[in-house]
Amino acid sequence: MPTARDVRADILIERLKEELKKYEPIKPPEWAIYTKTGAHKERPPLQDDWWYIRAASILRTLYLRGGKPVGVERLRAKYGGRKDRGAKPERFVKGSGHVIRLILQQLESAGLVEKIERKGRKITPEGSSLLDRIAANLIRELEIIPGKVNVP
Repeated sequence: MPTARDVRADILIERLKEELKKYEPIKPPEWAIYTKTGAHKERPPLQDDWWYIRAASILRTLYLRGGKPVGVERLRAKYGGRKDRGAKPERFVKGSGHVIRLILQQLESAGLVEKIERKGRKITPEGSSLLDRIAANLIRELEIIPGKVNVP
């Protein structure tokens, strides 16, 4: 059976984003159009649906961890980047913890993620089956051969 590991990340996240828009608890707050995704960014994201893209990416990251809990700090490091400090050398800065925490809480209320006390969050069987179902549909639709590099 095909899994989410068999599909390119960009294609899977694009399709998962559309699926997450159907979930009632997952929606961007009012301030999301003004906020940056981290201290290393100079401007807010250009896409209107960046909240759903980030939620899909976080869900895929939790899926790839294979059931091991992931904390907000680990995700902040994943979504961080190099901060331009003018004449000084660039440094790595973590991403926005509030954005990540709020998305995780929304995914949790949608039943796709569960919280493990003092360890982080992990994907639920419902979340795993959602990703696997989307991946299977993509493989069938795009005629992707698992294990091979495919360009749509």
